[in-house]
Amino acid sequence: MPISRRAVTIKDVAATAGVGVATVSRVLSGTGSVSAATRDRVLATARELDYRPSALGRSLKLQRTGSIGLLIPDITDPFCAELTAGVLDCARTLGEYVIIDAAHDDPVREAEIIDRFVEQRVDGIIAIPGSGDIATWEAVARIGVAAVFAGRTVEGLIGVPSVVADERAGVRSVVEYLVGLGHRRIGFLGGRLSVTTGRDREEAFRGTLTDLGVPVDEALIVRARPTADSAYAAAASLFQRRSDVTAVLAAGHLLGEAAVLAARELTLRVPADVSIAMVDDVPWAELCEPPLTVVARPARDLGYRAAELLLRDPARRERGRPVVLPTELVVRGSCGPPAGMPGSSARSSRTR
Repeated sequence: MPISRRAVTIKDVAATAGVGVATVSRVLSGTGSVSAATRDRVLATARELDYRPSALGRSLKLQRTGSIGLLIPDITDPFCAELTAGVLDCARTLGEYVIIDAAHDDPVREAEIIDRFVEQRVDGIIAIPGSGDIATWEAVARIGVAAVFAGRTVEGLIGVPSVVADERAGVRSVVEYLVGLGHRRIGFLGGRLSVTTGRDREEAFRGTLTDLGVPVDEALIVRARPTADSAYAAAASLFQRRSDVTAVLAAGHLLGEAAVLAARELTLRVPADVSIAMVDDVPWAELCEPPLTVVARPARDLGYRAAELLLRDPARRERGRPVVLPTELVVRGSCGPPAGMPGSSARSSRTR
């Protein structure tokens, strides 16, 4: 019998094969007793009609949709892109598909995306949260939707597990490296303290200097909003106000890019006039002249482990404890001793 161009249903397969709907259901699900001849006829009919099982019907039966929501700040951000790739790698191996949306660190937009994920009955949510609306995430927990944070967390929220990088250890390693080279006037280009990673990095910077006996100069600590213009203004202002600064640590790749551009505009030589290091190893960091020293965070691993925690490890997820992955100090040519110190005139050929 001819079938119209509407979606083919299980009833269409049954009518064309000359069997009951229950028989088709048993054949397609692989359950129950059906003769070999009937099974072959039903399968051949399903192929002929290009029958596709209903995802909605399957989700109602299994009480899951086979999908997870991924909330990130910015799809074009290199760190977010790598983390997303890790989530997709894990989800693909487990037969899940991923719905991705970006909030651009807007709490209203973030809440709208979360509401949409919940409406779509996703099996769980992975998020790089923004500045954090605790009430939004508490509501997600109350309705029973599993959630895992990746890369950063929401301050004061208890019970949502996370997979994060050891931000403090990463910043400590690079500050110790700069102080070891002889730097004492180290500038810090930071982000918003309302974001946990921003606060952790600045606190680690201050704490490490104090532990090493280097006074914390508040005038050398500058914060910027997460935009290219704000980052550039902060970097240029630091270089222009404090000509005595000998090294700068940028607490993120946007800030690192701004530091490199501002130094170039002001004809500061790197590392002869100022050493520059940053958090996050992005592709352009190794292409700079000289290549940038960085604290590398394992973005892809963070995404993979977050998806694994969400989809495969409910017992560990319910404990709510963070999974902390190590960072790595990657020493390249953008850092050297301050001017006037032994070895400061020589360009280094440090590599990974």
